[in-house]
Formats: sequence, structure tokens, C-alpha cells
Amino acid sequence: MIQYLDVRTSGRTELIDITPKINEIVLNSGIKNGICYIFVPHTTAAVTINENSDPYVKSDMIKELNKIVPFDDNYKHMEGNSAAHIKASIIGSSETIIIHNGKLLLGTWQGIYFCEFDGPRSRKVAIKIIED
Repeated sequence: MIQYLDVRTSGRTELIDITPKINEIVLNSGIKNGICYIFVPHTTAAVTINENSDPYVKSDMIKELNKIVPFDDNYKHMEGNSAAHIKASIIGSSETIIIHNGKLLLGTWQGIYFCEFDGPRSRKVAIKIIED
């Protein structure tokens, strides 16, 4: 079964820690060992795993992505959000995490981030949990 997580973003570019919500879905599944697939079905948003201890990691990541892919760079895409499409492709639309003893097998400092690159918007994240 696929479950959906609703994410409401408030900025043009934003990283939102969705780790607690994914943990809750895993816990409620009752699955002790398996795989958690996380998929973002949007072309201007992404998902990534990174440090969730220091809040400056998020702002540093956004700052550097904006340097690499500026919002305005004479793109030809009519909608005006080419930078968002490029950033989403760089970061990626999915993550796969091992579930061990009923918990996500994340490192001490790791968290799961929904990455908004064309907000603010209402978004969905699809989660599929497979038992070993």
C-alpha cells in the first residue's frame, strides 16, 4: 500500500524536515524489517537525506544550489521555473531507507528533507513500505 504525506511549503525554495512524519508512518506500519521508499511525484521538488542537527546546513545547501542554478539565467522554459526543474533533477525524486527493528536506519545526524524549489505550494510525498 502507498501512503501519502501532505506537505505545505511557504517559500520559493525551502527544505522541510519530514523525518518525524516518515518515522510515524513506519511505526504505524508495524513492519520490523524492510525498506521504506520515499518518492516525490513533482518535477520542481525533491527529497534528500542530510544532517538535521544544525539548521545552517539547510540554508547553506539552498545558498549553494542557488549559486549553481540561479533563478534567472535566460532559460527558455515558458513557465519561468527552469531553475526549479534543474535543482529537482540534481537532488533527485526518491530515497530508499532500510527499516531495522521497526526504525529507519538513519545515521545519528541524518534527517529526510522535502526540497521545495518552486513554492509556495501544496505537495505530496508517496511512501511505500516493503517487509523483508
